[in-house]
Amino acid sequence: MVATTLRTFKWFQRNSCTLRTILSLIVTVVMDSLGSSYRALVIGSTGTIGAGFLTALAQDPNCELVAEVSRRHNPGFDLADEASLAEATRQCAPSGPFHFIVDATGALTIDGHGPEKHLGALDATRLLRSFQVNAVGPALLLKYFLPLLARERTIYAKLSARVGSISDNSKGGWYGYRASKAAVNMFLQTAAIEFARKNPQAILAALQPGTVASALSKPFATPDHCTPVAESVEGLLKALDALAPKPSAHFVDFRGATIGW
Repeated sequence: MVATTLRTFKWFQRNSCTLRTILSLIVTVVMDSLGSSYRALVIGSTGTIGAGFLTALAQDPNCELVAEVSRRHNPGFDLADEASLAEATRQCAPSGPFHFIVDATGALTIDGHGPEKHLGALDATRLLRSFQVNAVGPALLLKYFLPLLARERTIYAKLSARVGSISDNSKGGWYGYRASKAAVNMFLQTAAIEFARKNPQAILAALQPGTVASALSKPFATPDHCTPVAESVEGLLKALDALAPKPSAHFVDFRGATIGW
């Protein structure tokens, strides 16, 4: 069920005027499949898409509570520091169990370096950093946060990217980012197989949000070629709401289409 309203929330303070403008068009998506009092958690809530999820979930009348994890709200939170991830889990546990968790972390430009366009640009240190941020860190988030899911229909979603699909790679380039996203997809798929034994009603999904106007996409796409964050989040929530449980992970885009691994 979807309703669109135009409003501004004074409580939602952001430093970026652009981000405030993007989020002023609030798309209210009602997640019917999770019941009338589900609890949600957004990890990486201060990024553009994470903030979009936070806002949309806060407007869902079926969402009883929406918690958040970020470097702003959890000082010391760092994908490269496992102890900080364990501490964030400890802080969130009293608000659980959760029925919906979305991991909106990730980065394309890391330490000032963008994606490699050819083999000659590969650098071991930068490749390892990309894997740390986009694959290893999120895998550890799975380790710590999956146990916070309720033992009924639940959803754990991870922002991925179409470029992480091996079968869809027809352009090449972006070596570290592509490989790290393919790696996180494999972590998610493997975790889904294991977790289905504990909760057959659990859904784990990799998400392709489209090219959203954000700090991540700014160096590579103009605003007129980007999907508004509200539209992306609306589509992703609708797609997730329609998924059926299975003993493996889903890979879907914001239009609800399945992507090949």
